[in-house]
Amino acid sequence: MCEPGPEVFHEKQRLELCAIHALNNVLQERIFSKEAADDICKRLSPESRVNPHRSFLGTGNYDVNVIMAALQSQGLAAVWWDKRRSLDSLCLERVFGFILNIPSLVLLGFLSLPIKRRHWIAVRQEISGGTNLPGTLRDAACCPEGS
Repeated sequence: MCEPGPEVFHEKQRLELCAIHALNNVLQERIFSKEAADDICKRLSPESRVNPHRSFLGTGNYDVNVIMAALQSQGLAAVWWDKRRSLDSLCLERVFGFILNIPSLVLLGFLSLPIKRRHWIAVRQEISGGTNLPGTLRDAACCPEGS
């Protein structure tokens, strides 16, 4: 069971803005907005008519390049970690948090559609353990220290 601790900042998922929410949730404050992410996209591909770093519909769905540039703007370095690599070489003492890209179901009401999507979530190390910060607070969970 989780011990009550400091209040956790959490932005609820909306549209396809999970990358922005994951960034703000791992940083524990509202730093990035859709407009800021769109500006990063423009800087990454200034000559593109259809920007490859976000949804062409303008609803978000930002790629890892936007997340990495956003973290760099805050003086943080993002390290790409492939799941095939061993976790033994990961130095957790130097990790600020994790932003994970996980498979996600597409739901239409209670109906699960056969569409494969990806979703960004944040996991942040806290003094008393970790907190999983997905797109919905009801899914937020504490992780025991050392797990």
